[in-house]
Amino acid sequence: MIRILYIEDEKEIGQWVSKELTERGYEVTWLESGEDLEQHIASKDIAILDVMLPGLDGFSIGKRIKRENKDLPILMLSARTAIEDKIEGLHFADDYVTKPFHPDELVARLEVLLRRYQKNDDVLALKHLKIYTKDMRIINTLDEEEILLTGKQFYLLQYFIRHLNQILTKEQLYEGVWGESYIEGDKTLMVHIRYLREKIEVNPAKPLIIETIRGIGYRVKL
Repeated sequence: MIRILYIEDEKEIGQWVSKELTERGYEVTWLESGEDLEQHIASKDIAILDVMLPGLDGFSIGKRIKRENKDLPILMLSARTAIEDKIEGLHFADDYVTKPFHPDELVARLEVLLRRYQKNDDVLALKHLKIYTKDMRIINTLDEEEILLTGKQFYLLQYFIRHLNQILTKEQLYEGVWGESYIEGDKTLMVHIRYLREKIEVNPAKPLIIETIRGIGYRVKL
């Protein structure tokens, strides 16, 4: 599960964002200031920072995070739209989202950063598969052979792993992996899932890893 450090002092916004991210399968640690920052930096996969905070502002906190852990991606949130503020934030942060924003946009930006940094737990046991999620090596434990995926198959499985036990719609999957809006009737996703199943399932005709949720989408369960 992806672990998010979220710093936001406005309770209403903090509760809303935390709820949206938790429902989408993320583990969220929400702080209202940067006072207890140090104890969380090493254990998180990504940080979301509001700019306007009591005490140290988001810019100062973000710079401190990068000094402590340069490999922790940072996403800035702010109501400030001035180009000067964005430039200041992007001197150390990896992305900058202005308020108001839709939760789908926030999640899409998170997924891009996570793909870039490839932050995941080290090893995941999934049915007969052993998945080394840091570099996405996949071993079939039935024969100890490595399973090789194409680029899109890799990103598709990685997206499922980031949303374990969550039912994902075709729209969510297509937008999360391809970065484009899904067009009804497009068979691209279905074809890629079929090919992915042929590589990772014992019996692709009766898949146990990638479930089809009729009328909704797909799910990968532990």
